[in-house]
Amino acid sequence: MAKERELILKLGQKITDRIGHKVTVEDPEYWGLASVVTDEMAEVALSMKVRVPVTAEQIAKNCGKSLKKTEELLKEMSVIGLIEYNWENPRHEKQYILPMFVPGCAEFMVMNKAQVEEHTEIADFFEQMSRLPLEKVTPMVPPGGAGIGMHVIPVEKAIPTEQKSASVEHISHWLKKYKDKYAVGLCSCRLQQRIRGEGTGDIEGELCIGVGDMADYLVETNKGRYIDYDEVIEILERSEKNGFVHQITNIDGQDKIFAICNCAAGVCNALRTSQLFNTPNMSRSAYRASVDPQNCVACGRCVEVCPAGAAKLGQKLCTKNGAIEYPQQELPDTVKWGPEKWDPNYRDNNKINCYDTGTAPCKTACPAHLPVQGYVKMAAQGRYLDALKLIKHENPFPAVCGAICNRRCEDACTRGTIDEAVAIDEIKKFIAEQELNSEQRYIPKTENHEGKQFEEKMAVIGAGPSGMSATYYLRTKGYPVTIFEKESRPGGMLLNGIPSFRLEKSVIEAEIDVLREMGVEFRCGIEVGKDVTIQQLRDEGYQAFYLAIGAQGGRKTGVPGEDAESVMTGVEFLRKANIAEDERALSGDTVVIGGGNVAIDVSRTALRSGSDKVLQFCLESREIMPAAADEIKEAEEEGIEIRNGWGPKEIVTENDQVKAVVFKKCTSVFDEDGKFNPQYDEQELFTVECKNVIVSIGQSIEWGDLLENTKVERNKNNTAVADSFTLQTGEPDIFVGGDVYTGPKFAIDAIAAGKEACESMHRFVHKGHSLTLGRDRRQFIELDKDEIEIETFDNAKRQIPGKKSGVSRETFRDLRSAFTEEQVQAEAARCLGCGATIVDPNKCIGCGLCTVQCEFDAIHLSRDLPAASNMWKAEDKLKAILPYAAKRKIKITFSKNK
Repeated sequence: MAKERELILKLGQKITDRIGHKVTVEDPEYWGLASVVTDEMAEVALSMKVRVPVTAEQIAKNCGKSLKKTEELLKEMSVIGLIEYNWENPRHEKQYILPMFVPGCAEFMVMNKAQVEEHTEIADFFEQMSRLPLEKVTPMVPPGGAGIGMHVIPVEKAIPTEQKSASVEHISHWLKKYKDKYAVGLCSCRLQQRIRGEGTGDIEGELCIGVGDMADYLVETNKGRYIDYDEVIEILERSEKNGFVHQITNIDGQDKIFAICNCAAGVCNALRTSQLFNTPNMSRSAYRASVDPQNCVACGRCVEVCPAGAAKLGQKLCTKNGAIEYPQQELPDTVKWGPEKWDPNYRDNNKINCYDTGTAPCKTACPAHLPVQGYVKMAAQGRYLDALKLIKHENPFPAVCGAICNRRCEDACTRGTIDEAVAIDEIKKFIAEQELNSEQRYIPKTENHEGKQFEEKMAVIGAGPSGMSATYYLRTKGYPVTIFEKESRPGGMLLNGIPSFRLEKSVIEAEIDVLREMGVEFRCGIEVGKDVTIQQLRDEGYQAFYLAIGAQGGRKTGVPGEDAESVMTGVEFLRKANIAEDERALSGDTVVIGGGNVAIDVSRTALRSGSDKVLQFCLESREIMPAAADEIKEAEEEGIEIRNGWGPKEIVTENDQVKAVVFKKCTSVFDEDGKFNPQYDEQELFTVECKNVIVSIGQSIEWGDLLENTKVERNKNNTAVADSFTLQTGEPDIFVGGDVYTGPKFAIDAIAAGKEACESMHRFVHKGHSLTLGRDRRQFIELDKDEIEIETFDNAKRQIPGKKSGVSRETFRDLRSAFTEEQVQAEAARCLGCGATIVDPNKCIGCGLCTVQCEFDAIHLSRDLPAASNMWKAEDKLKAILPYAAKRKIKITFSKNK
């Protein structure tokens, strides 16, 4: 056990602001300092007063050391972060300050990156010294923070010009005050949380701006670099875009700050005061946000960036019992406040997206949770490019989904309870086509939080919808991404499994072109596991892998005769047909076995490939047939016969050629537990003569040697085993998503998984970051449609898109037209506007980030709390706290009596 160091104990006791606490060797005040502070440094520091500037000459005299030795020690103490500088004196001479712990030396010690990585206990020291002194005092702190810690300063353009404001509430005031004296350094909070293993995906970087003397201190001690005004503005604006909260130091009164920080809610020690302790007075600005329900479309962008969990999605439709009254956070103003009132899980709880009473069904039902109300309203306003950008925030391939989506949003649409659902997918298709046909495509920025590129290389295996989705979002974060695809061209099942009459190849290629413009590298014709192994890719520098190879194999029924030459799986047939689009590939009659959407595609493609007649058989009755109703209708309109309730018994062959199929009557498909367990009447048979049989009863996953020498496990159905939230497998750097994880589903499910994989990979490659902590779980609840009261609405009928000229069954081209602009306007007006953001005023800290993200002028700041702009010196904090605490005590007593 290390010997107790008396000087360090004394120094810890001298600096600490834990009132009435006697420091021991078990306390962070001791072991935090002891890790890097020598006894000689402690002697010098003990000769100084806390937060009192003093020259080197005075310090030398006080500590009894030579001036030369004192200056040497002061330089070392400055570099390790124990002291700071001051030139704000009449003679403008260099002075030294022994600061408090936070904001102060505990923070500065972390800013020395090499030091904190060697002495990791410094990270814990900073975390604890930003928390422990506040545990008892924080409920008694008045608005404005009483000279303790940091203070939120709003996004300047969010401050209402028509309302009176104080100069200290404007960043421009402080930038003008410290004109030409700026430096930028690493964010100490992000760094310390990463060191502690509690990173939340907010990566450290040059984000904190030192002003005045602090700028010189950062540069002289190698903790930062000088920047000019333009770079300050660039950092501030980029921070607002990324959802970082502006805060200023709040320990020197109305006339002085030394830093403007751009804080991430999941890791910031200062923001934690209002979140962990539920005491927003510690940090909130004079402003609070409120929502104009008429303009709000529940897109959720404000909810995503709200650092306090104050904004959540709710509804604006009234219930049969009137408008919903939303709960508000309890505050310590009139009740006793202790640990039982704290929220230790604030990082996760602040990411809850909506209230229990629910929000818009369309957003809830969509696997990617698209902001449907938002893009529908933008389309109504003619803001098509804005609508496209809003869509691409959640789905990078709107043109693809506009053609093939299974429209769960429409199934859930509240309007459907009145007449017919809003034609959401058709509106999305129109929006996407406007951009596809424009001279200049929308190419999103591909940069990280610092406006740079990350160096960590990402590998995506499989260029289908899930793989390309993950790639898109990884590039928007600034990662170099390579997609490996075993086929000769990217697109996966979008290109090889969906016929052109449903999804034109030009549409897919146009979406892929965007990825190329974003700098994605495609390596086609390479099968990972065969041509190159995952380990070899690791050796090339790839640090995370997303396996999204899809379910690219077909399944057969196992009946006799299936091995005949003219029997194919649906997947095999569609791949050949999509490559060749040969109108003479088949001849004679074709039987298709299967009842899903893929089977319908197979039947329609067989018709276009030369079949004289196509008959489709499936086990399910028409009522439970899995194919979409509109696709069944289109197939029958083309002359395809669908016969329900039959399963194959035998394929009759002669000389390896199909002659007929014998079917048996299916009496039930599922057992009493709802499991697939078909039962047949073997006596009721039906024989169909045909020349071709295509079996489309499902898809299988063909791993090849991809998983060789990995720890990735597989389920009985051959899907990969992975965490349901993070998609991480048993091999930590391998993530999976799409059909290889879920089994065959829809493109939108795969796209949604790709975005989640991106977030996991991003966190994984930065060691010290949790894959789950403070992460948006994207769990939405549908409002109760049976309980809403709709008084007025646009009574227009649902619009129906036109068709291009031609006979559908005779062409591989997509003859479906998009809406006209007039139809879009009419259809958008049918939306009932179910959802809206609700802001809890007791949780709002007035940062204004919500207003930056809002594209609908629906959320604004109001100066409700002018007292929150009162800034005190740390030395005067009791002058602010004691009167407020006394009034609070009276309120608590009165509240009890009442």
